[in-house]
Amino acid sequence: MTVLIAGCGDLGTEAGLRFAAAGFSVLGWRRSPEKLPKQITGSVVDLTGDLPRIPADTDVVVIAVAADQRTEEAYRAAYVTATANVLDALERDGVEPRRILFVSSTAVYGDADGGEVDEETPARPASATGAVILEAEQLLHDRRPDAVVLRLSGIYGPGRTRLIDSVMSGTAVVPAGTQLTNRIHRDDAAEAIVHLTTRVSPPAPLYVGVDMEPVELADVLGFLAAELGRELPPAGDTSSSRGGNRRLSNRRLRATGFEFAYPTYREGYRAVLAGAGVRHL
Repeated sequence: MTVLIAGCGDLGTEAGLRFAAAGFSVLGWRRSPEKLPKQITGSVVDLTGDLPRIPADTDVVVIAVAADQRTEEAYRAAYVTATANVLDALERDGVEPRRILFVSSTAVYGDADGGEVDEETPARPASATGAVILEAEQLLHDRRPDAVVLRLSGIYGPGRTRLIDSVMSGTAVVPAGTQLTNRIHRDDAAEAIVHLTTRVSPPAPLYVGVDMEPVELADVLGFLAAELGRELPPAGDTSSSRGGNRRLSNRRLRATGFEFAYPTYREGYRAVLAGAGVRHL
């Protein structure tokens, strides 16, 4: 059986390697397939344009796109247009995969004033880009009600070192007030994609992908400062509350039997600092 990964970037590639290790033939669509590891058969594809034929034995389709700019137009092209194009290509070629999974974002939720957010919480995006991602989710479920949407929180991991770099450079600022953050290690996000498409039957239409511990940004910065042997960053006003003030819940994902390799930021960031894993460019 074939797994098609439409948008085979860092996360898609890591998932693809795990599908390949499980015995699947993996096809990765991206603009620069020469960068893919040998376990993934790459094709040069612009998901907003004409798409190549899809193998008849395609069992799983993963749509894992990313916008190249933080604008509403770029997000619409990457999420809405690309998703519609993939669905059109499946219909064109008469291919009916057993499972379609769309990698979404918890940006579709608004601020919850520190409250808990799960799959039953109404999605009320606080940004135009979040609204576009929600539109793509709805388009997918309108056309494939059995599709799975995985809303991921802030992904970190190999090569994703924004917070580490800010502590190292001394530019980090500890928020003066409360600022909850939610995250998931890239490897756990990739494993969740494989898990939900191959080991859960039938899956729910929606899952939140987040680790075990929503946490104050101040605690994460303090932890990183201690691990790096740096001074605790100073407190001050921050320009944004990336991710909104909320506590995301992973109960539904865990109820499927999913287990985290990096259950909290502590294990995950220690692995990053130790140089574990590589970012797939």
